[in-house]
Amino acid sequence: MPIPGEAESIPCLYTELAEWWPLLSSPAGYAEEAAVWYGMMVAGADRPPVTILELGSGGGNNASHMKEWAKLTLTDRSPHMLAVSKRLNPECEHYQGDMRELRLDRLFDAVFVHDAVAYLRTPEDLARTIRTAFIHCHQGGVALFVPDHVSETHQPSTKRGGHDGDGRALRYLSWSHEPELGGSEVVEDFAYMLRERDGSVRVVHDRHVTGLFPRATWTKLLVEGGFQPRVRPTPYGSEAFVGRRQT
Repeated sequence: MPIPGEAESIPCLYTELAEWWPLLSSPAGYAEEAAVWYGMMVAGADRPPVTILELGSGGGNNASHMKEWAKLTLTDRSPHMLAVSKRLNPECEHYQGDMRELRLDRLFDAVFVHDAVAYLRTPEDLARTIRTAFIHCHQGGVALFVPDHVSETHQPSTKRGGHDGDGRALRYLSWSHEPELGGSEVVEDFAYMLRERDGSVRVVHDRHVTGLFPRATWTKLLVEGGFQPRVRPTPYGSEAFVGRRQT
């Protein structure tokens, strides 16, 4: 879920179009990913996580698989996305909250932040989110951050996809642009084609702006935030940052 600045709007995918989310990104397609992320948390912690706090859990696709291995507490800034997740994961706790500010006064074996972390666009906001993870993590526990990209590996791209549902269907095209020279933001434009049950189709344009940080910024902020960081390549061409809480 994005964390916009005061003058910025939240992409409509996470507000008025949130109910379409499972047709853009199907929960069934997350089984392999969820196993990869959970495996990284197991490898990075003192013991396999039994309780996991997810920051920016969105529609709950990862949680729909991880809940088989641990007790998940799911948080997101968008009430619309939380409503989608509650239908998919009724057995999980859900809380509305900004990942930069959330305080549940509880400790977890692991804190998981998937691609929602990409919507943090300043080092200050990233540091605040790392602080949230630290505050909620047991000593010897682990925080896993999975941004879409880092400065060293980002490449402009186009993607397409979508799924059919119960009488409705969605197809999308995304176009990720080259950031300005030395820039710290990535602009990605989406075109959604939404087919309703009556056969009518509408097209919606949506713009997502995400942060772009060098690998060194990630590791520096994790160290300053109280974690021992490790950079892990993923099977998807991205990098994950695993931080073990030291004290």
